[in-house]
Amino acid sequence: MSGARNRMIARAAQEIAPGMVVNLGMGLPTRVIDHIAPDFPVCLHTENGLTGIGPTLPYEQADRNLIDAGGAYVSTIPGSAFCDSATSFALVRSGRLDLTMLGAFEVSATGDLANWKIPGRFTPGAGGGIELAQKARRVVVLTTHTDRDGNPKLVGRCTLPLTAKACVARIFTEMAVIDVTPQGFALREIATGLDPATVTAATGAPLALPTGQIPEF
Repeated sequence: MSGARNRMIARAAQEIAPGMVVNLGMGLPTRVIDHIAPDFPVCLHTENGLTGIGPTLPYEQADRNLIDAGGAYVSTIPGSAFCDSATSFALVRSGRLDLTMLGAFEVSATGDLANWKIPGRFTPGAGGGIELAQKARRVVVLTTHTDRDGNPKLVGRCTLPLTAKACVARIFTEMAVIDVTPQGFALREIATGLDPATVTAATGAPLALPTGQIPEF
């Protein structure tokens, strides 16, 4: 993984406050666990039926019955609990998640999220993303700023099938930390070595810039 993406994931991990119940979605969000101290008081949840997730493990050390929703080998910690999918999703649907971190194909300036399907490509289905995006108390996204062809993922209006409308509060990319506000995208922090003009050019919708010095990560 590139240094820029690793810094982005480490910065996203700082969104987690002590005592939270947090779901880490597939893709980049699953790597957040590598930036959480073992003694940090948080309950990590995966929708395939585990609360209280410990560090990811290499193949040779893993119990290969224990995986997260993205298929990574995880471990347990004191207090971990296993449950069936119905119970796991009851936790989601009843609003018990303080935070969910999700990946994205597109995020609109109004906070709409598209993260489950690109037409013409295989997809296993919408999965739990739709309910996570709608029911978690706070939704943040971890994604690259552009796709493989250089097209912006942060757009004025999503063109891909939506996961949920007006759900995203904050976006972490390898270039910036951006909030979704009533007025649209707002730059909050910038990656070390970049300038606002570079971030603005890579964003497919107007990006409000703060006055004064922009914090770096």
